[in-house]
Amino acid sequence: MNFTSQPMTKKAATEILEWRYPYPYDFYNNELDDESMSEMLEGTYHAVRTETGDLFGFYCTGNSAQVPAGRLLGIYPEGSIDFGLGIRPAETGQGKGSEFFAFVQEEIVRKHPDSPLRLTVATFNKRAIRLYEKFGFIKFKEFKTDFAVFQTMERNK
Repeated sequence: MNFTSQPMTKKAATEILEWRYPYPYDFYNNELDDESMSEMLEGTYHAVRTETGDLFGFYCTGNSAQVPAGRLLGIYPEGSIDFGLGIRPAETGQGKGSEFFAFVQEEIVRKHPDSPLRLTVATFNKRAIRLYEKFGFIKFKEFKTDFAVFQTMERNK
């Protein structure tokens, strides 16, 4: 599958904010509100489309990819590029995650060639953790919020 990315648009952000994941991944459901829309349009989010132009997923970098409670705990020291990503619910569990993740990772490395990469994932999301490990990410730190336990994972260049 060939992917392309573009800066987030209001139309794509609206679609993404309306995505609904089944339990236990419903943890990743968002609300279509002004705050969420503003964050997605601030310049750190990118829409990822298939060769037919269908919205497949998204990724973000910087503070948008960090869990705010983790920032307060000092979990995110300077020096790494944080990124987060999501796939349209209908596409999850279909064996397309590796290809999508490879594309996103390549996009970020192209823009930040000399920086280590870091992501944060809820520890219950074993499927995502296995994927990230496949790409050379290793668990670095773990922290708990009122909603979930998270771990950061890092990969050197």
